[in-house]
Amino acid sequence: MGPLVPDVIGNELNFVVALFIGIAFGFILEQAGFSTSKKLVGLFYGYDFTVLRVFFTAGVTAMLGVVALGHFGLLDISIIYINPTFLWSALIGGIIMGLGFVVGGFCPGTSFCAAAIGKIDAMVFIVGSFLGVLIFAEGYPLFENIYKAEYWGYARIFDTVGMSQGLFAFLLVMVAVGAFWITTLIENKINGKPNPEFSPMRLYVILTGIAAILAFSAFFMPDLKEKYLKEVEDVSFVKSYNLKETTSDELAFRIIDDENNLQIIDVRSLEEYKKFSLPKSQSISIKDLFGKDAKKILTVNRKMNVFLADDELMERKAAVIADKLGYEGISVLKGGLDAFKKEILNFKKPAEIKTRWEEDEIRFRLKASKLLPQLIEQNKHKIVPRKKSKRILGGC
Repeated sequence: MGPLVPDVIGNELNFVVALFIGIAFGFILEQAGFSTSKKLVGLFYGYDFTVLRVFFTAGVTAMLGVVALGHFGLLDISIIYINPTFLWSALIGGIIMGLGFVVGGFCPGTSFCAAAIGKIDAMVFIVGSFLGVLIFAEGYPLFENIYKAEYWGYARIFDTVGMSQGLFAFLLVMVAVGAFWITTLIENKINGKPNPEFSPMRLYVILTGIAAILAFSAFFMPDLKEKYLKEVEDVSFVKSYNLKETTSDELAFRIIDDENNLQIIDVRSLEEYKKFSLPKSQSISIKDLFGKDAKKILTVNRKMNVFLADDELMERKAAVIADKLGYEGISVLKGGLDAFKKEILNFKKPAEIKTRWEEDEIRFRLKASKLLPQLIEQNKHKIVPRKKSKRILGGC
C-alpha cells in the first residue's frame, strides 16, 4: 500500500487490503486473457496487443494517480520505493526476460495467474523461474560485477532527461494513446478485420480526448515539494510572508514555565541538533515537512509550533512551507537561535539602565541565563531523534 498522508490504512490492515487487491489483480489478469500464452505472445507477432494496452493503461493510471495525490499532499512521495538502476544488469535482464516471454509465453506474474487455473505449461514456466533464481543466487559471486555495473542510483526518467514532471506525464500519456492507435491498425492489418472491441470508432476518439485532458491536467499538478522548495528560494518572498514572531524573552519564559502547548521545531542539521538543543524541541528537516512523520507532530491540537534555526531566514523558509501545507500555530523565533543565545543564554548586563521596562527585562534575562543552561543540560537525555520513515518496498 502507498504511504498515504495521513495514514488512512494502518500497517496491520495493509496486509488484509493487500490480500484482496492481490485477488482482484489476479482476477483481472485472468479476465483480460493473461492466463493464455497465445494471447500474451500475440504482442510479439502483431496479432494481439492486449498486453501493451493493459500495461500502458495501468502505467499511466498509476502515474497520474501518484501525480495527483502528491500534488494534494495525500501521498508521501519521498518514501515511495524506487528500484535502484544498474544499467547493464537491467539491459541483460531485460533481454533474458524478453526471450523467456517469447519462448515460454508468460512473464512471472501471468505464469502464476495461469497456474492458478490449472495451466500445465505455466507450472513448468514457474519451475524454470525458480531454477533461474537458484542459478543466479548460487552463482552470484560470478555475476556480481556485471550486476552492479553502471549504477545510476534511484533514477526517475524526467529527472534524468532534465524534464518537468508535468511534461513527462503529458508526453507519456500521449505516447500511450499513439501506441493504442498504431497497434490497433497493425492488428487490423495482420488479422484482416477490425477488432470488434474498438467499434464504433467514435468511442475510441472520445477515449482519446479524455486521455488528452487527463494528461494535460498534469501541468496543473506540480509536485508540492518541488514547488514550495523553489518558492522559498526567493528571499524577498520569504521575508515578506506574513508569519507570527516569537521573541527570545517569550520563548525563554515558555520553556522555563514548562508550557504543555509549546513545541519547538528545530530545522537545523541533525548534527547541530545533537550538539545543542532546547527543551521541548524536535528535529525536523525542511524536506521532511512534506512527510508523514512531520504531519503527526505538527497536527497535535492546540500546539504552538515555534520554528528554530541559527538564523531567522532559515526559520522563515521552513515556517512558510509549513503554513502553505496547512499547519496551524506556526511562528518563528525572532532573530533565530543566534539572537536567543545573545539575548538570553549569553546575556550580559548593560552598564546603564534607562527605563523601568529595561530593568524588568534585564532581571528576567539574568534569571533565564542561569535557569535555561540547567534545563538544557537536563534535557540532553530526552533529545528526540529525527524520525525517518523507511521507503515503502514494492514493485513488480
